[in-house]
Order: sequence, then structure tokens, then C-alpha cells
Amino acid sequence: MATLRLALFAVLVAAVPIAFAHDDERIGLRDFATEVHAIKEIHDGRQTFRYATFGDEAFWGDVLGLHRAIAGAANGGVGPGVSPKTALSVGLKVDSTALPKRVQRALRAGELNLDDPAVTLELLRLDAVVGLTGFFDASNRLKSVGIQCALCHSVVDDSLAPGIGRRLDGWANRDLNVGAIIALAPRLESVATLLGVDVPTVRAVLASWGPGRFDAELFLDGKAFRPDGKTAATLIPPAFGLAGVNLHTWTGWGSVTHWNAFVANLEMHGKGTFYDPRLDDATRFPIAARGV
Repeated sequence: MATLRLALFAVLVAAVPIAFAHDDERIGLRDFATEVHAIKEIHDGRQTFRYATFGDEAFWGDVLGLHRAIAGAANGGVGPGVSPKTALSVGLKVDSTALPKRVQRALRAGELNLDDPAVTLELLRLDAVVGLTGFFDASNRLKSVGIQCALCHSVVDDSLAPGIGRRLDGWANRDLNVGAIIALAPRLESVATLLGVDVPTVRAVLASWGPGRFDAELFLDGKAFRPDGKTAATLIPPAFGLAGVNLHTWTGWGSVTHWNAFVANLEMHGKGTFYDPRLDDATRFPIAARGV
């Protein structure tokens, strides 16, 4: 990463003599520093979007135990484990640029066993699964898992294989079956308690979402279905093209920054504080109003 920053800086430095060669096009040292700062902000934002979990592994891993289902009994978890083929089938994507050349060659040659859950763990160790981070203990066993913004709002260009390629940040992952992934978690009791139902009902609700959909209000109003009986889950939105757009979100309540805080705290279950007095409405949002 330091090399990337140095390269960007070198490109900008190289451009300075050209800019100063024309009096009517001078950018000045102050403007130059502003541009360098802007590039750094873009870089930092991209890193946050791609890799920050905001501490949500405390929920997805420690509470729900999703990592145990991913690892499987053979690796200290539960069940058969999640193979790369299964992961790809529910819409998870793999960043090919995070893969060593030997792995890329094995994929192209069809020599990588995509039915082996141990390969999924290796992909997590390489930080190659888009929007999903594995946390490993001293024995190199998966101890927790967290998610990032990129999980729902990034795809890949399929340049290496279907679901495996270079990242395309900001695109809505309409292949992602969020409900099916959450349903793999072996400990859904806390969700059932929150919603006031049993675990089989929670799994039925999750199964109703389907690919490309997520119910962003379920943990606020507890309403899993619309009046017509269809799922209340809505299409995952893209995260690009929103500059200067206010009230763009699915709730229509606020700006990009409002939505970012809403999602990071209430949807991703990160560690933080989100405040919106409109949620203190026991009629519309009984679960949110209880402050749980």
C-alpha cells in the first residue's frame, strides 16, 4: 500500500513542471497539496469500504457463530463447512488480485478443489472473499468472521472464473443471497428473541428473501412480510452515482452519510452509535423503540 501511495505521489510530482510551465494554468503548491489530500481521502475511503468491519465480527461471529458453519466440523466448526462452490452459488465473490499466481494458475487449469471447505478458509486467510473477513487464532483456526460494505455493494468482473475476478466497487450484488448466508449460522436464538418468534420462523423468513434482496427494516419494525404476503425485503441498492444526491436511500430519510451510519450500526451490527429520533416510534418501529 505504501508503494501505491508513493507511485501516486510520483505521478503528481511529475506533473508539476508541466502545470507550472503555463502561467494561466498554475495550480500552486497549495492547490497541489489539496489534490494530494483528495487522493489520500479517496484511498482511505476505498479501504474503509472494502475492509472495515466496524467491529461487527462480535455479532456475526461471536453471537451468531457464522464462522463455525463456514469452517465446518473438520476445522473446529459445525456441519459440513462451506466450500468455494457453495459460497459462489450464494453470490459471494472472490477478488482475483488477492490470489497468489499459483492459485490463479490452478483455477485456470481446473486444478483447485472448489468442493473443499478448507479452500474457503484459505481464501479467507488471503483476504480474497469480497466483503467478508475471517479472523484466525494463533493455531490458524477461524475464530470469527465480519462483513464489510463491499459484501452487498461490490461485484467482480468474472475475468478469472464466474464470481472470481477484479473488484467492481459500488455495484449492487444482485447475486448475493443474504438470507441463505445468515441462515447458515448455528446460533440464531438471539435474532429469534429480538423478533419474538422461534428459530424455525427466523429461518423461514431468511429463506423468503432470495438473491439480491435484504430487509433493512426487519430489526426495526419486526415485519417480515408485506400486507399481500410477499417478502418485505427490497433490492440491494448500488453505492455509486450518489454524489450530490440527498434523500437517496431506500428509507428516503437522509443523505449518504446518514445511510452509511444507519447501515454500519443497525444493519452490519458494528460497534457504534446511531441516533435518529424517528425510530423512537413504538407504532411503526416497535423493536427499535425498545432500544434493543
